[in-house]
Amino acid sequence: MAELTGKRALITGGLGTIGRALASAFRDAGAEVTLLDRPGSAPPAGFGWIGVDLADLAASTRAVEGTEPFDILVNNAAMILNRPLEEVSIEDYEQELRVNSSAAFALSRAVAPGMKASGWGRIINLTSLTLNGQWEGFVPYVASKGALYGLTKALARELGAHGITVNAIAPGAVRSEAEDRVFADRLEEYNAWILAHQSVKRRIEPVDIAEAALFLASDRARMISGQNIGVDGGW
Repeated sequence: MAELTGKRALITGGLGTIGRALASAFRDAGAEVTLLDRPGSAPPAGFGWIGVDLADLAASTRAVEGTEPFDILVNNAAMILNRPLEEVSIEDYEQELRVNSSAAFALSRAVAPGMKASGWGRIINLTSLTLNGQWEGFVPYVASKGALYGLTKALARELGAHGITVNAIAPGAVRSEAEDRVFADRLEEYNAWILAHQSVKRRIEPVDIAEAALFLASDRARMISGQNIGVDGGW
């Protein structure tokens, strides 16, 4: 029997590069998977679907509360701006914090009652390697991921007595569509810089993040909570 058989998993940003890898891995492990992404997108066959804008916290909460309880929540969705500080508006900053961190709070609060009732739950937040402070031009993104790490620690303490673990995964530079877009004008230079900094001299793939998430969702990780686990090739 697959280790997540009978579990219901909600994955945000489910249509992105990492989101698709997460979705496939959790489905292969036996979970019933629902993807959450922007409305108007075309969901793949074989998955549940919630189309909602995560920047609308109230709508996101209503959408999740209107479904059957989830056993697993993976807060994967994120927006990312790569601009110098002087080109980042207050509105940009607030929007990125809202999507990357506040939405994770709203969804965690929405799924927590069902997890408490069953005495079992897993919340997994995707933070970022950029918290190491070695990246320029990502002020709102890094700030939002720092808030998400703090949320992880606080929720782990808040929910642990109910059989719910809360952890974070800090991906390194994962080969993705977002990377191709953000670094389109310097992709070869960027790739060389990444490999120079990593201990393991190969690029991280989305499946590497999915495997870590599967472990944290399983009972093999039942005594791991409040952690931020780097899957970054060893910086």
